[in-house]
Amino acid sequence: MGMNPQKMMKQMQKMQQEMERVQTALQEEHVSATAGGGAVTATVSGGLELVSVKLSPEVVDPEDIEMLEDTVVAAVNEALRQAQDLASKRMGEVTGGLSGLGLPGF
Repeated sequence: MGMNPQKMMKQMQKMQQEMERVQTALQEEHVSATAGGGAVTATVSGGLELVSVKLSPEVVDPEDIEMLEDTVVAAVNEALRQAQDLASKRMGEVTGGLSGLGLPGF
């Protein structure tokens, strides 16, 4: 029993529109992660763009710039990981029903 090609095309167009809507909405969603016991906070958009980095004054030690750099990298990487998880979850909500259709890439 085959699927109606017109119906399938309409469903694909609807899904594409929904994916575009989700991608736009992800730009507005933000996730934050901390490192160094909260000394550094990085905020990333759902579109994987670094939005801000906040530093606690006590973490700024001119004698240990390397530790600060490492802490910033750790916070940014964790925020990026969380943003990727968020994007995967949101896109999965749109494409979740396609896995059963046997379409390549879904």
